[in-house]
Amino acid sequence: MANCITRHIPNTVTCCNLFSGCLAIVWAYQGNYQVALSFILLGAVFDFFDGMLARALQAYSPLGKELDSLADDITFGVAPSMIVFSLFKEVSVPAFLSPVAGYLPYAAFLIAVFSALRLAKFNIDTRQTSSFIGVPTPANALFWGALVVGAHDFLVSDLFNACYLLLLVGFTSWLLVAEIPMFSLKFKNLSWRDNKVQFVFLLGCVPLVLFLGIAGLAAIIIWYALLSLVTQRKS
Repeated sequence: MANCITRHIPNTVTCCNLFSGCLAIVWAYQGNYQVALSFILLGAVFDFFDGMLARALQAYSPLGKELDSLADDITFGVAPSMIVFSLFKEVSVPAFLSPVAGYLPYAAFLIAVFSALRLAKFNIDTRQTSSFIGVPTPANALFWGALVVGAHDFLVSDLFNACYLLLLVGFTSWLLVAEIPMFSLKFKNLSWRDNKVQFVFLLGCVPLVLFLGIAGLAAIIIWYALLSLVTQRKS
């Protein structure tokens, strides 16, 4: 009886991740970006613990693997897409884009599409057992959520417009599937020599959060991508 119960625990936690993503979508559609970001973060917590519990309980299953990817695309693909969809309705539209202004928000769902491609690619790519190739979907979702919450006033000002938002959607969507190795955030031990990149990353995160607040979380994702590019060139 105990084994029957424990083998379903990781999948239950994964479903909590999916449910959090659904709630994030609802709040994002209503334009409440702070609550939407909160549920994305909650989903990320569930996403972290479902894998940990599967390992601890030895409760691996093909169902769990597929369910995890489906949940991740909802929480880290569709939810940030809906945040950007709502943001498109607030940003100014340049005159040359005005004929297609009503269609622009739907470009936000490229994030969901490329997130699904990234997750499918991850599932069959044996190179990504200890590190990542392309930006992970939770990182991309955190970038968008933190950016819209922390820099909302700037995004809806005259200094920003839908053209820039389109370019940013396209760029981040490409980063999800780009053949760019990203270093692992896991520490091998507490040695500086063995974890130099991870320590440099963490040290750089501190001033970003202190000076930029919530928007600093978006800056951390950019910092992570840039540091990955630099370390890859040196290796």
